[in-house]
Amino acid sequence: MHRIDALLREYDRARAYTDDLWKDLTPDDVTWRPHENSSAIGWHLGHQAHVAHFMVRNLTAAEPSPDPELDGLMDSANPEKFRGALPTVERVHARMRDIASGNVSAPEQLTVVGAHLLTALINHEYQHDQWISEVRRDNLGHPLPPDPKADHVRRVDGYLLIDGL
Repeated sequence: MHRIDALLREYDRARAYTDDLWKDLTPDDVTWRPHENSSAIGWHLGHQAHVAHFMVRNLTAAEPSPDPELDGLMDSANPEKFRGALPTVERVHARMRDIASGNVSAPEQLTVVGAHLLTALINHEYQHDQWISEVRRDNLGHPLPPDPKADHVRRVDGYLLIDGL
């Protein structure tokens, strides 16, 4: 249970860093695309949340999609020019808290799955943060916020990631 709780804190730290990258931008900045074959910052924000929800509902809860049309829009396998808007991420916390408190049918197994899943989601968040950072700095001319401060967060090949928790 403690590892899930620690990873949820790191997930929140990663999401807070993402917010630091975009919340001071204008709506035009968030929806601007460097070119047709590139995604807007807004798409990356939606994709990060959508992937988190998709993985949690499919790997730990076997829940149907709340919006099948959104699945196609947020799928990174689809061409950039067809990418769309922003879902929420509250489901990650709710499901992981159920797992951490044992309110699931296979609590020990799902604790292991949940810890690996959260690690992947945190690193996925940081992966897209790198692209958002580059557009923010290089194309929009905004300074970057400082990297998150945590014992288990470091840069590898230029990307932030969580390692060793």
